[in-house]
Amino acid sequence: MKKTLTAVALVALGTASTSALAHPGAGAHTHGFLQGFAHPFTGLDHLLAMLAVGAWSVRQPNAKWLPATFVGMLLVGMASGALGLSIPGLETGIGLTVALMGVLLVAAVRLPPAAGAAMVSVFAILHGNAHGHELPQAISAAGLLAASLLLVYGGSLLGRISPALAVKASGAAIAATGVMLAATA
Repeated sequence: MKKTLTAVALVALGTASTSALAHPGAGAHTHGFLQGFAHPFTGLDHLLAMLAVGAWSVRQPNAKWLPATFVGMLLVGMASGALGLSIPGLETGIGLTVALMGVLLVAAVRLPPAAGAAMVSVFAILHGNAHGHELPQAISAAGLLAASLLLVYGGSLLGRISPALAVKASGAAIAATGVMLAATA
């Protein structure tokens, strides 16, 4: 029963999301808490990255703080984007973060805590920077951070209750999606 519920939840989240629109030049702006909160659920790249970071983090040694690290560095990335810092190849980099998180899940890679923290920090800065370019109000950022926290910790819960094979299968789908996102960036 848990396997079925996990699979249904992952499919529902994946099919409910649309292509990402919060990236520089995409044209969609968020203007309030609810719009900021809704955004991570509507961008496939952000949805998958956050769920994958959460699921991967629970399988790491001594790394219960990885989800909080991701969300904290997401804020740093958002601030950098809001201040106008442009990162070359941002969209490709975001797609590659999704692909790499999927590969890490498939291969059940365990990293030393500092390496894991550094990696998810870089991923979060990329994702945050993309959103920072598009967030005209601090309240939008608060909504985005709240939803991101929910998704990363939701991914942690899924990673904790899901059988290893389900996590690996999800990782394969996430990796394939990341490759597609990077290739079309």
